[in-house]
Amino acid sequence: MRFISPKTDFAFKKIFGSSESKDILVSFLNALIYGGNPKIKDLEIIDPYNAGSVVELKDSYLDVKAVLDDESTVLVEMQVLNVDAFGKRVVYNLAKTYSNQLSSGSGYSSLKPVIALIITDFKMFSETERVINSFRFKEEELMFDYRDRELRMVFVELPKFKKELPELSSLTEKWIYFMKSAPSLEAVPTVLGEVPEIEKAFQIANKANMTVKELEELHKREVFIEDRRGEIIKARREGREEGRLEGQILLILRMLERRFGEIPTALRDEMQKLSLSELEMLSLEIFDFTSLSDLSSWLRSHVIQ
Repeated sequence: MRFISPKTDFAFKKIFGSSESKDILVSFLNALIYGGNPKIKDLEIIDPYNAGSVVELKDSYLDVKAVLDDESTVLVEMQVLNVDAFGKRVVYNLAKTYSNQLSSGSGYSSLKPVIALIITDFKMFSETERVINSFRFKEEELMFDYRDRELRMVFVELPKFKKELPELSSLTEKWIYFMKSAPSLEAVPTVLGEVPEIEKAFQIANKANMTVKELEELHKREVFIEDRRGEIIKARREGREEGRLEGQILLILRMLERRFGEIPTALRDEMQKLSLSELEMLSLEIFDFTSLSDLSSWLRSHVIQ
């Protein structure tokens, strides 16, 4: 057997957000939000994914939304790419969902709690190696909760989870392992299959049970994610390169100013056109310069006009 990765939004919706996934989602939320305690007994999936009607994929910001039996709303998002302002987007979605509960004429007392559950395929919080971190409004010094405990964010960082199959014991660990490792498995491990909801999730994730159309859409989504991942890596690499260039230019300018005083703007502009290797070469040549005319001559011979 081969299993699709639940990390893509398409697969995540199919496994956790379909009309047949209620029991799976209940178990999943109890595991990740409530530490495996069966606090959630029932829920309603809002706008459930219909496996028989695959629409064109887009870069969705929200994967699954459900209203729990205590009337709380849970927003569930699987985020693979560490994009700019992702943390702000999480807060925005949480606050927007909370405020949108109010209809015309209704009072604030009708507002119900909202929980954002965010599973990331990257590390968000360098302050801790804990896999799951939960946030609420708290008093800054005494650290007691704000009186209504209405808003909560729960982050699950998959890369921080290091346990292997023989080490899994809790429901929480088993669900996290499923999220992280499902596509690398060729059969349902006994320790995971003993949880009926995880066994069912594997059945949904089995590629053999998917239509050709669904497999095509899944492939498109996986290609999109890999392309975006490449773009992000390239942008960050170029950003680091640009930072190194600026740092090298500043260093050279300080060296030149100590020897020759103020550097004319025209020469500064020419230096901006140099590559990192050319700047490193210039930093060595400086010691042979006797005047700014030597710098000007060197730049004319190395800068392509």
